[in-house]
Amino acid sequence: MKIIKKIIVLIIFGSALGLSAQKNIKIDATQKGENFDHYWSKMVGAGRANEALRAGWLEQMQQVQENCGFEYVRFHGLFHDDMFPVIIERGKTVYNWQYIDDVFDRLLDLNVKPFIELAFLPTSMAAENSKTVFWWKANITPADDTFEKWHDLVKAFTQHCVDRYGMEEVLTWYFEVWNEPNLYPLFWDGTKSQYFELYKQSALAVKSVDSRLKIGGPSTSNFVPDTRFDGETTNDKASDAVFNTEDINALEWHGVWIEDFLKYCKKEKLPVDFISTHPYPTDYAFNPETGKGKGLTRFAKSLKLDLEWLNKTIAKSAFPDVEIHLTEWNTSPSSRDAMHDRLPAAAYIVKSNLDCIGLTNSLAFWTFTDIFEEKGGASSIFHGGFGMINYQGLVKPSYHAYRMLHELGNQKLYKDDYLFVSKEETTGKISALAYNYPEEYENAVPFGSDKRENGTSKNLDFTVTGLKAGTLFEIEILDKDHGNIHNFWESMGKPEPPTREEIKVMKTYANTMKTEHVKADVNGSLTIKHEITPWSLVLIKQVN
Repeated sequence: MKIIKKIIVLIIFGSALGLSAQKNIKIDATQKGENFDHYWSKMVGAGRANEALRAGWLEQMQQVQENCGFEYVRFHGLFHDDMFPVIIERGKTVYNWQYIDDVFDRLLDLNVKPFIELAFLPTSMAAENSKTVFWWKANITPADDTFEKWHDLVKAFTQHCVDRYGMEEVLTWYFEVWNEPNLYPLFWDGTKSQYFELYKQSALAVKSVDSRLKIGGPSTSNFVPDTRFDGETTNDKASDAVFNTEDINALEWHGVWIEDFLKYCKKEKLPVDFISTHPYPTDYAFNPETGKGKGLTRFAKSLKLDLEWLNKTIAKSAFPDVEIHLTEWNTSPSSRDAMHDRLPAAAYIVKSNLDCIGLTNSLAFWTFTDIFEEKGGASSIFHGGFGMINYQGLVKPSYHAYRMLHELGNQKLYKDDYLFVSKEETTGKISALAYNYPEEYENAVPFGSDKRENGTSKNLDFTVTGLKAGTLFEIEILDKDHGNIHNFWESMGKPEPPTREEIKVMKTYANTMKTEHVKADVNGSLTIKHEITPWSLVLIKQVN
């Protein structure tokens, strides 16, 4: 009787809010579902290698591994001077792996593997007066003898990894060549052909240690609708028409350098084990909120369209079976985008990942932490940083999005525009994740300082049958008033910096969802009726 009363209360609750009635969805828990991969948990991004030597970075890495399931982490600057990979002693080149070993050892102790980005140039291998990127001055200009020296560095590094960690372990790693080399002269002060030569030398070096090791690229930036990257260096004039179009979503967008890269590798008979690129939902890679790309933010389904293009392109190439690794992605590529701290980012993350099941091997959220210094330090504890956890260890809504995705099983039982129901094959436990990406905003990805807490609510109305009587479920809700740390921080008066006591209070709030428990009735059925407010997430998971 108590169970029936509980269900009636839920029904009355929904009616009292004036929600329109919808047809109840029936899902049989005994059915065999369609297997799928948790590609969202494969990899996550971080700033640069040296930051991984900090206690706070490692603590947060452990947290996201345990609660979000991340298997790999990717970061810049592995060969940067602050990692001291190359030391010149008495005129001779000496390789030094101590700092890299320290990072890799600690990661492996946390059950996280490195997704190795081979970058940037040690000073001794870069051109004299090399251009640099970021405040920490990563070298990006190759010299005439760079490629030969680079080959030797990569070969020695790869051999060292095998010697230290064993071939069986390193065979599970990935070696990616550079980062966004198409962004001339931001990340690569060279031509497209020079990058292809860098890839060639990297591939030959890695494969000389063992042909089974995985190498890939071209690690290019977001998709574009024009020819600006068709030449050897960027031609910004080719993108002028984009700024004058009434609807950028009506344009045909395509990946950068992907086709040329695949043709080059075929011509040179080079190995390609995976294709990597960064499908941010924006045009122009830096500061779409305030910079050149202002306003050029695409609609919510752009990620799926980009991945469909990428799959078709790879399928008709000489490498149709390569893996796809999207080694950076977020709501925008700006490390000062206020939306990264806010609730709508969570709904976008869940929607995008669930919509793209089966289209990629990984989609690496950039980044797991605000211990991140591409622009240097930030004066505010919430400054629009990429991280799903801020510098003080306060988890953002984006963290909960990945935590909830990780709770799903590995078999799909049901999916529609805002509900995904799954089953864990080994235990038979049911879990469901619902979200509200309001229909009013389907033509835009959330960015900027607009909280976007308005919009149309959705009705959640489904019944799971085939359960044991009394099966217990927990309902966990992330919304504007629960787990939404930025709003709570504002209500506290935006303390800068917060005291130690205030941080403790905020940590508790950030990790506390609205929760309730429900049970299956005597017939083994459970009906869930809930309002999903705009941008909210609702996780329903079987407890016993």
